Amino acid sequence: MKPIVLLALLCLGLPAAVHAQTPPLGEQAAAMLGSWEFSNANRDRRCTAVFTNAPVAGGHKVQFDANCVNLFPFIQNVAGWRFPESDNLFLFDAGGKTLAEFSEVEAGMFEAPTPGVGVLFLQNAAAAAPPPKKPEEVAGDWTITGAAVLCEISLDTAAAPGGGMRLTVKPGCRDDVVKLNFTRWRIEGGELQLLPAQGTTPWRFVENDSDNWRRIPETSEQVNLIRR
Repeated sequence: MKPIVLLALLCLGLPAAVHAQTPPLGEQAAAMLGSWEFSNANRDRRCTAVFTNAPVAGGHKVQFDANCVNLFPFIQNVAGWRFPESDNLFLFDAGGKTLAEFSEVEAGMFEAPTPGVGVLFLQNAAAAAPPPKKPEEVAGDWTITGAAVLCEISLDTAAAPGGGMRLTVKPGCRDDVVKLNFTRWRIEGGELQLLPAQGTTPWRFVENDSDNWRRIPETSEQVNLIRR
């Protein structure tokens, strides 16, 4: 057989070989098709993963946006995905080696503790919550309100001793707030937290909107942070 004919036959056989090594998409896997937010636990590094049904050896193709490899360098080695296997979703390289193994923690959300990378998350892009605020978006003057005005504070992005960023309490605060001695603040897990100079028990707030945050857990006096 002539070499050129043999080469043509081999090429014609490649798609069939790939399909033979690619498991069909089941109902659970088909629900993965489309865009997903790919992020770290704090969601300060986020990009988009698109799960497709295009076959590759051992699974199907996943595409990442151009910035993903800058945020998560191992992405450059991802050749495909498969799901479910032992109820988990796998990203693997061209040799079939697992690079990340995701377990479903709730509907539309997967997590993968990954050595050398940290905990990774996949969230359905359409259902993902807005990304957490950046400190520079929150910095400025705020009023702590309850049944009445409790205190006025200023949040700065400068680093504070003991961790977090600098918080300044303005004159005229209610005595029980003054005694807490808030000197620092941070954003953690989507929460805005006011921290005392000593100790680690913060006042925690979640966002109602960009100019109004609600203290959690709720107390008999509902406390809010309102931008001035």
